Amino acid sequence: MTNAAAVSNKKSDQKVDVVLVGAGIMSATLGALLRQLQPDWSIALFERLDAASAESSDPWNNAGTGHSALCELNYTPQNSDGSVDVSKAITVNEQFQVSRQFWSHAVENGVLSNPKEFINPIPHVSFVHGADNVEYLRKRYEALADQTLFRGMEFIDSPDEFTRRLPLMAKGRDFSDPVALNWSDGGTDVDFGALTKQFINYIGTGGTVHFGHDVRNITKQSDGSWNVKVVNNRTRKKRTLNAKFVFVGAGGGALPLLQKSGIKEIAGFGGFPVSGQFFRCTNPDLISQHGAKVYGKAAVGAPPMSVPHLDTRVIGHKPGLLFGPYAGWTPKFLKEGKLTDLPMSIRPNNLMSLVGVGLTEFGLTKYLITELLQSTDGKVDTLSEFVPKAIGKDWELITAGQRVQVIRRKGAGGVLEFGTAVITSEDGSIAGLLGASPGASTAVTAMLDVLKNCFGSQYKSWEPKLKEMVPSLGVQLTDNPTLFDEVWAYTAKTLQLVDDAPAGGASSDELAESSSV
Repeated sequence: MTNAAAVSNKKSDQKVDVVLVGAGIMSATLGALLRQLQPDWSIALFERLDAASAESSDPWNNAGTGHSALCELNYTPQNSDGSVDVSKAITVNEQFQVSRQFWSHAVENGVLSNPKEFINPIPHVSFVHGADNVEYLRKRYEALADQTLFRGMEFIDSPDEFTRRLPLMAKGRDFSDPVALNWSDGGTDVDFGALTKQFINYIGTGGTVHFGHDVRNITKQSDGSWNVKVVNNRTRKKRTLNAKFVFVGAGGGALPLLQKSGIKEIAGFGGFPVSGQFFRCTNPDLISQHGAKVYGKAAVGAPPMSVPHLDTRVIGHKPGLLFGPYAGWTPKFLKEGKLTDLPMSIRPNNLMSLVGVGLTEFGLTKYLITELLQSTDGKVDTLSEFVPKAIGKDWELITAGQRVQVIRRKGAGGVLEFGTAVITSEDGSIAGLLGASPGASTAVTAMLDVLKNCFGSQYKSWEPKLKEMVPSLGVQLTDNPTLFDEVWAYTAKTLQLVDDAPAGGASSDELAESSSV
């Protein structure tokens, strides 16, 4: 592959304005935004599998936390002087507020239907034990409690209150080992699979959605457009579409397709696949005793993706309970991928990035080896830190979604990043998303960035409409407590996250006007 996209003049079977690759939350979000902004544009979406959100967006393939940094301790690291850095937590929370606002606008305008199908209120809780960790959690609380986006957070270190709120975690616990919680009632559980399906149904009302279709290649044309080669997996029929803009939101499949496109911006990028497993509770009595998303601390030296959590899920109106993650490893880039995915992604321009990470990430290597060698009984022992009375027969081990962590060039080598990265070509005609958590929860922010970076000539004219969709657009809510209170009340009411919301209240249009004053 060269550093510049190869250019051809091959004829296409059909011309469209936009091609979306992958039927996950990213493509679905971008497609919904574009349908609102440019209803006259033609959009074609292609998904290799036979259903939407069947990979990482599936509710059993992710924790569905609705990452707002209320409970994830990896977003609030402790500095060498003992203070707690909350900057990442504030950034992630800001991004989730953008998602809440767009979803609320979509509900108001009939793009999305019953909110309880995809979002439900669930407390978000940070949990630690041991005197040093309790002191850390106290400092975290003190650093966050006065922040606009984290108001209402509680610090709890009373065993009696712990037992009242988390009875499943309290039963059999030795409270001579100090415990503490940061408790936030404003958290949510999000079924990104259900949300994705609703968005894709909306895209299909004005565009075309093709399941069982594999995008094999993307080739730049001399006029700046892209030819997208697609194969029907059932009939084996091939077709080529010509698109003015292509978005590759194919999860672990994004890296290989962006490499095939030949854009210079993907040079040096690699991917490191990590699979995950969760314990899913099969005992309804245990499920009924726990109603929160409780996140702990990753073990010393373990990567951020290893943060253990006991996670209440609401899927199809039915509560469930997960614990994990337990890491696994496979060279596949997708759960339904191929064993050749990793080796086929290696290129001359990313080889040193991969080698550099291999030489420096000893902690990740040790963590993965330890996880792979862990028996089922060992996994139950890990669970017992959260559920002291846990027994194996109450839990089943399930395989979650495949995550491909981003490897980015740094100097002569590379660095492993635990997050998301939006890759955009210089001319803005193609973009793709790499990486993992907190991806789904911040999908709206990520796709707004795609719009701004790829549609510069149209973006200015779109801003009034975007301001209706996201009233806080361009405003930091953390610095504007009055506006935050207004959009919080609006989104809580529209998304049916409160039972006693008063009638009336500001609409998204009214909030957009007030935030501009």
